[in-house]
Amino acid sequence: MQEHSVESLAEKSILYMSGVSKSFDGFKAINNLSLFIKPGELRAIIGPNGAGKTTMMDLITGKLTPDTGEIYFRHDIDLTKHDEADIANLGIGRKFQKPTVIESLTVFENLELALQGKRGVFESLLFKLDTEGKQRIEEVFDIIGLGAKSAHAAGSLAHGEKQRLEIGVLLVQNPDLLLVDEPAAGMTDEETEQLSNLLKRIQGDHSVVVVEHDMEFIRSLDTEVTVLHEGSVLAGGTLEQVQQNERVVEVYLGR
Repeated sequence: MQEHSVESLAEKSILYMSGVSKSFDGFKAINNLSLFIKPGELRAIIGPNGAGKTTMMDLITGKLTPDTGEIYFRHDIDLTKHDEADIANLGIGRKFQKPTVIESLTVFENLELALQGKRGVFESLLFKLDTEGKQRIEEVFDIIGLGAKSAHAAGSLAHGEKQRLEIGVLLVQNPDLLLVDEPAAGMTDEETEQLSNLLKRIQGDHSVVVVEHDMEFIRSLDTEVTVLHEGSVLAGGTLEQVQQNERVVEVYLGR
């Protein structure tokens, strides 16, 4: 990695992707992608199906390795040299579209289990929630708004509540960067508003990248938008700016 790039963009970024490409059987899913996320930033990523959004997140989290390019986290950690488990422990949390909470456990137990997650098997057997851990869970309950349902089975929650609990499961581990995939899918208007408020609340303490198709949800986030197309950045700016971009309208919004 060139010295000047480390000292400039990489040092100001929590996530630094430069010239990243990834092909599958000759198809370039990611094509010379460069993307920079600042510490504490909330960024929305939009684009048509096949634009490379999921592949991009797979590359960041170590599920895939790029063919070419650089992916750095926290200035100096080369993510291409780490696997998925390493990267999760480094402080990158990923939330998939479908909630994956453990429905047979209570809401509290889901958060408690997430706190145990960084321990080995033997340590987990001996794990007893300490004062610091309890305090962290209380902080997360305050953020996700599910304190009144802490003793309820996670399976009894409404869809939007499960989405917020899953974000809570990530937050308990205090990641620097959260990747959130289409969280508004299948939500009511009220649930969408609650989720938007949650994501806006955690920015600053965490960097958050949200991949989403719901334009009203993106509008409610009131943040910078990056448009992907054919594995590259097509445009960026406010939602209003990208909606007025003729190329974006042509390849995505005009459909």
